[in-house]
Amino acid sequence: MTEFWESAYQSNQRMWGENPSDNARKVLKVMQKRNIRNVLIPGFGYGRNAKVFYDKGIDVTGIEISKTAIERARKYFESDVTIHYGSVTDMPFDKTQYESIYCYSLIHLLNKADRLKLINDCYSQLKDNGLMIFVALSINDKRFGLGEKLERNTFRSPQGLNLYFYDEESIIDEFGHYNIVEAKEVNEPEENPNETHWMIMCEK
Repeated sequence: MTEFWESAYQSNQRMWGENPSDNARKVLKVMQKRNIRNVLIPGFGYGRNAKVFYDKGIDVTGIEISKTAIERARKYFESDVTIHYGSVTDMPFDKTQYESIYCYSLIHLLNKADRLKLINDCYSQLKDNGLMIFVALSINDKRFGLGEKLERNTFRSPQGLNLYFYDEESIIDEFGHYNIVEAKEVNEPEENPNETHWMIMCEK
């Protein structure tokens, strides 16, 4: 996994462009309503989503598997942003309890054991009343069914990634013990969408 993402970032400096996802903008509004002051972002990338929160005064901490992505993120952020280098499967990287955790388009890259560990690790690092938000591929995404089927809802994509696609049953199965407050399908971008995700919000 490390080699894949390192190669991807080296060959494509801005693979998702400069602008944040529409979902990150929506999540910022949720955080502002709750007066959230800090956020942990597993799967930080080069920081396009993190900048939405950072620019509004929310303290940002990231976890990123690609050194190249971290180097590029430093063009966005001052030294006051901590970015832990490593895989989310090795969480926790610090002992901080966060008011929020935002994990965008990452969990579906993991096998079930690692998905369950990530969810539990994130929940464990939430403060009481903290909010964690996961954005993960839906079975209604256009990539569902492409490539070799490995197991239920899991396909090896033409790009060489194993992708897991969530449905309502699997959301309950994996997030059901973590106080789900909302789970809904979202399009990205909202206009002329090319991806379909589930946004799953849990409160501690």
